[in-house]
Amino acid sequence: MGGSVPGGERQVEAAAEDRFPVVCVGGSAGGLDAYVRFLRHVPPDFGVAIIIVNHLRTVATSLHTILPHYTKMPVQLITDGLVLKPNHVFIIPEKSDLHVLDGEFRLRPISKPRGWPDVITVFLHSLTQHWRGQIFAVIVSGYDGDGADALCAIREIGGITIAQRLDTAKQSDMPESAISTGCIDFILSPEDIAPKIVECLKGAYPDGARSI
Repeated sequence: MGGSVPGGERQVEAAAEDRFPVVCVGGSAGGLDAYVRFLRHVPPDFGVAIIIVNHLRTVATSLHTILPHYTKMPVQLITDGLVLKPNHVFIIPEKSDLHVLDGEFRLRPISKPRGWPDVITVFLHSLTQHWRGQIFAVIVSGYDGDGADALCAIREIGGITIAQRLDTAKQSDMPESAISTGCIDFILSPEDIAPKIVECLKGAYPDGARSI
């Protein structure tokens, strides 16, 4: 019979692959401090995919070599077509916009090559359109206001939005812009973000999924 998978079965498989929770953590200047403090409090069997979208345009990232020292979860630099998996940490590469489709990452040339990039906003909007699992959008330390324009859309589809507490951020522009939208559910220190997500998943969102 061969090893081919019928189209209907592929569709069912894809539907199952995009129903676990995802946590997008967007940051920039001072973000490393926040990522480390957050990851140190994330259980390795958390059951979610963590995607760190660092607000860089041209500088190569080294987060995929640094962050494994602070978590037991696998940390991967995202490549085009990489499948999202729970209990993994994924890092956006430089010079790329990040999207998600059919349970996989899609990389595209950065759409805003000059000025402040909006890679966090782009990815969050993609999640609202193409991810069926519960979405958490977390904005931490960084310059400018990347991510803020997508936060109300995240809430509209039942997602949870979190901003880093300003007095704990090395650079408060990004979390301050996020808070100013009026679409932030929680304002927390990095150490308190993971416990709050666990609380949300065990309480109001016990199965980690939303219907679309």
